[in-house]
Amino acid sequence: MSNVSGVAEGTGSSIFDLLSKPLIGDIATYDLLYIAIIAIVGVMLVRIIRMWLKRSFSDKMPKSDLDLVITLTTYLIYLVVVLSILPYLHFDLSGLFVAGGIIAVAIAFATQNIVANLVSGIFLLFERPIKIGDNISIGSLTATVQKIQIMSTIVRTYDGTYVRIPNSKIFTSDITNLVIHPARRFDYTIGIRYQDDADTAISIIKKMIEKEPYALKSPGPSVYVDKLDDSSVNIVVKIWAPSLYWWGLRTELLWKIKVELEKNGIQIPFPQQEVWFNNILKTDMKAVKALPPIKEIPFQGDSAPDAEIGKSRPGDTYDW
Repeated sequence: MSNVSGVAEGTGSSIFDLLSKPLIGDIATYDLLYIAIIAIVGVMLVRIIRMWLKRSFSDKMPKSDLDLVITLTTYLIYLVVVLSILPYLHFDLSGLFVAGGIIAVAIAFATQNIVANLVSGIFLLFERPIKIGDNISIGSLTATVQKIQIMSTIVRTYDGTYVRIPNSKIFTSDITNLVIHPARRFDYTIGIRYQDDADTAISIIKKMIEKEPYALKSPGPSVYVDKLDDSSVNIVVKIWAPSLYWWGLRTELLWKIKVELEKNGIQIPFPQQEVWFNNILKTDMKAVKALPPIKEIPFQGDSAPDAEIGKSRPGDTYDW
């Protein structure tokens, strides 16, 4: 038994010695095996990730941007593979890491905006708060998303202007997506005269809403008297509609309601104000003081003792 174990130990030590024997400089056989294993794993990992990226994002982003993401990911994996192989080639990485760190810091400062847009674009692709065709509001800008790129997003405003927004601004801003919810509500405030019947007006408005195919029944509309204003009784109308059709319904229905109310003798009043005056205006004449007397100044004519020939007098005119 001892002989068998001794033979096994001798065989194992001989194989280890064989693998540890330098072949090229300090590179041994087992170093080449590790290098081959790392290279094979790296190539397989690249293929798997490329296939996953194509399947996951082919319908979510333009082909040019997807190709750019796949290329950058491939280079990054290859860089990790190369750095993992260098120690088995007995390459001193300390100097390379120091130089690489300095270069990386310099590049990071020089391209911080580019890197921020790139990272934000990747997060937007994963999180997907917006997609092509959505109507969104970012700050004071309201527009329709036309294209989502890896560095920026292209939107079109309602007046037809195309705007490029950096992805870092979109990712760090409050985004209001106007169509992501299937239904959206809009409100009217309709004023009628005090002498008109509010119940009749409410009934007419509800009938007009029921005729509209895009006015949702659930959640249903709300029509009620909200405020007694200075010159009108204000009726609030709240209507839910599909997000894709709410704008057309909102712009058309208000005029239809106005016309139908006027057909039934209910008018929308103009702002008006009543002013009351007292019929008799009394003035206390005793409180009015008399004007002071006008002091007369005697006129100095030619008979004045100090009048001299050629000297200007009050009232003289000259033709220059």
